[in-house]
Amino acid sequence: MKNYKMFTISTIPFNVDQLSGQLWNLDIEGITEEENFLIVYSTDESFVAKEKVEDVLKKLQNENFIESYIIEESTLEEINWNEEWERNLKPIRISDKILIKQSFNKVENDSCDIVITIDPKMSFGTGEHETTKLVLQLLEEIPLQKKSVLDVGSGTAILAIAAAKLGAEKVLAFDNDEWCFENGIENVKTNHVENIVELRLCELNNIHENNFDLILANINRNILLEIPDDISKKVEKNGFLILSGLLTSDEEAVKKEYIKKGFRFIQSKRMNEWIALKFSKQIN
Repeated sequence: MKNYKMFTISTIPFNVDQLSGQLWNLDIEGITEEENFLIVYSTDESFVAKEKVEDVLKKLQNENFIESYIIEESTLEEINWNEEWERNLKPIRISDKILIKQSFNKVENDSCDIVITIDPKMSFGTGEHETTKLVLQLLEEIPLQKKSVLDVGSGTAILAIAAAKLGAEKVLAFDNDEWCFENGIENVKTNHVENIVELRLCELNNIHENNFDLILANINRNILLEIPDDISKKVEKNGFLILSGLLTSDEEAVKKEYIKKGFRFIQSKRMNEWIALKFSKQIN
């Protein structure tokens, strides 16, 4: 186990969605959201210092999202993240059809058609965050039988597993983080979809397959604005694209870039300050 730097942050006003959305762009390990403050964790080995966190807060202040902030730094020795997750996580109902649970939580007599078991460890994608819920709800609406899916930045592989359980024939999921990769493999095996879901440790430019019927990317605004051309080359004509990891303020900029690359905007779905966007690939 590692030692962690812990930054306790409070702001006026305290908009947890806006705040956490910006902080996730840093090289951090996790965020704990409390009633009127949040805690950001980073490892001793990372380059995230108090000054970098403060830069994010100053930017939000300059853009009039917050009036003031307080940040306190401390050290947390050898935190056991598995115990932290197990203490805080509960089963999450995504819709009438989908339920997310952890292996240490038992769900009996549930009416959901699809139960996904996720033990997240340090990976993003527990099912708690609004963006994960939004993507799953949009994913549920797309017929996936005999379809191929690409999951960009797969984290815990929750979206890839959901696609497989919703009927996809083949799912390719990748992440550039080794911890996410290993956690994703564990979750895929736990859900018994390893014959459908393939996990890779790589970047998007290392994926040479094309003509996916659906691409999922729940990452963040900056990356999504860098990769529309690469994404466009990999979607089958009449295929679908679901993007998230976005705040409502990101919608127009992201839509503009993807429409330029031949996508037709279909709908946006919102939960608090977060959104997911659904597109289809135009026929040239």
